[in-house]
Amino acid sequence: MSQKIFNTATRKKEVFQPIKEGAVGIYVCGITTYDVCHVGHARAAIVFDVVVRHLRARGYNVTYVKNFTDVDDKIIERANKEGVSIAEISERYIKAHDEDMAALRVQTPTVTPRATEHMKDIIALISVLEKQGYAYCVDGDVYFSISNYGKYGNLSGRNLEEMIAGARVDVNDKKKNPLDFALWKKSKEGEPFWESPWGKGRPGWHIECSAMSRRYLGETFDIHGGGEDLIFPHHENEIAQSQAATGKPLANYWIHNGFVKIDSEKMSKSLGNIFPVREIIKNYHPEVLRLFMLQSHYRSPVDYSESSLTEARAGLIRCYTTLKIMKEILDKLSVDTVKTNKKPSEKKDNYISKFNKLVDKFDAAMDDDFNTAQALGHVFDMVRLTNNFIVDEKHMPDYIKAEILAEAKKVFNHFGAVLGIFQSDADQFFVSDKETELRKRGLDIEKIEDLIKQRQAARSQKDWVKADAIRQELGRLHIVLKDSADGTNWMIE
Repeated sequence: MSQKIFNTATRKKEVFQPIKEGAVGIYVCGITTYDVCHVGHARAAIVFDVVVRHLRARGYNVTYVKNFTDVDDKIIERANKEGVSIAEISERYIKAHDEDMAALRVQTPTVTPRATEHMKDIIALISVLEKQGYAYCVDGDVYFSISNYGKYGNLSGRNLEEMIAGARVDVNDKKKNPLDFALWKKSKEGEPFWESPWGKGRPGWHIECSAMSRRYLGETFDIHGGGEDLIFPHHENEIAQSQAATGKPLANYWIHNGFVKIDSEKMSKSLGNIFPVREIIKNYHPEVLRLFMLQSHYRSPVDYSESSLTEARAGLIRCYTTLKIMKEILDKLSVDTVKTNKKPSEKKDNYISKFNKLVDKFDAAMDDDFNTAQALGHVFDMVRLTNNFIVDEKHMPDYIKAEILAEAKKVFNHFGAVLGIFQSDADQFFVSDKETELRKRGLDIEKIEDLIKQRQAARSQKDWVKADAIRQELGRLHIVLKDSADGTNWMIE
């Protein structure tokens, strides 16, 4: 099946045809380095991480470029407030960003350029625009002339009035048109600056992405991505300045992820509902946040809430429970027996055929505009199928059972590699989840362990009334017990 992508520029799904066979170039707009990452940043990072993972799984050699905006009004404001350099602020929050992304299983992009490291590229591109009549300088500030570029608004589909209303338009008498945007800003007292043909200054926000994408991916590349909020004006401006300079399309496909709402409200600092990633993962395993994001199609809005994370945690526990049981069974089976008994088995072939069909369905869902919501449905189908196999085939010969479970493990590995889940050992996941939930709920592990020991003692003395009473007491703490021949295991509901 061909890969299909919903292209924001054409507002329809299109068959993906990369510029170079077998290779894909992707540019995604990254963070402005003045604060820690929040849940909105997490969504964009996870979405495009999965896009890259899937394309690589399909055999493409992907060059993934994601920038850091490390010079900006907000960075300067924070640096001045703290009495430090913008470099110190940027380094602090790039480090925090990298820690958060690693926790969320987001793979490091191929290139992570910074604006301050590409001043020559930025200045060169502005110079080209000025020579071609698309840029003008007024008192050290350089602006892009919207009037000289006839295709402005094509990406967002807005008319002039809508663009003026929706843009963050500076009140500035220097501009020829209210929508003209800054390519270069004259430095003010106390601000960082770089030397340029127009005097001391720094780049506008939009020009850095055009310069850096061109530097690493060429004048035209395959996919440009970012959050829905970047369509206008940021991506609209990127297209205008890039295509004005080269006469070529900037990117062939535009991908935008939907907004994150908080308990059905728009996320905003004024409402106080900005949730930093590092605070979320204090209370939930990082893969819980990741699974929550992937349960919706990337173009749809997601509604972040405690209840939605709790549901995602329950789903992840279901998956890891199956993986843990598989691991325990495979560990008990004889490896030598598996290797030396390669007899045909109709049941084995039947199960493996079912596994392969689920893989095909999973891949088809991902090929259809990276539909992780549908793909996860097939992951849970695989969980059910594996659980049914474990229950129904208890008396199957060990060597056949081991071969089937080994194939099932490969399937889960494929799902996990594409979606960035199941990256923990099952035992480690449950230890981490248990520690997180105990801390979040203020539960005392020593008290829980002591009650379980008292219950075991009561059971050994056949004091079933006391044993049941302790189970009920633990139940009120949302502690779920599982008795087996090896003892009693417990988890938090």
